[in-house]
Amino acid sequence: MLGERFAAQAWTPTVEIAEREHIPQKFLEAILVQLRDHGLVESRRGSHGGHRLSRDPGAMSVADIIRAIDGPLALTPCASVTRFRPCTDCVDIDSCRLRHLMKDARDAVANVLENCSLANLAVLD
Repeated sequence: MLGERFAAQAWTPTVEIAEREHIPQKFLEAILVQLRDHGLVESRRGSHGGHRLSRDPGAMSVADIIRAIDGPLALTPCASVTRFRPCTDCVDIDSCRLRHLMKDARDAVANVLENCSLANLAVLD
């Protein structure tokens, strides 16, 4: 919905999004706060306020959105590009037999999600 209104730079009230998308308003508000804090949406209070995208939906990947809400795309911290760290039970990261598999899985997921924009999702509706 925000993607559809980007060109007009229109502010969309949270209640309107919640009703149209059949999402509980409190749940949606929590998501919008996370997206705002990561610079993906802007918000404005008041009777003419609401939310809008901070940049073109064609330039915003699904990966950007998932990272803002859920964190890294990697299944394990040792495979993360943005928040790398050894796993808590790791004995030796250099000899770990799963790390390369987890990096391959992360790369495959990232490739799909980074190459799908918010605008692409709007077309699928």
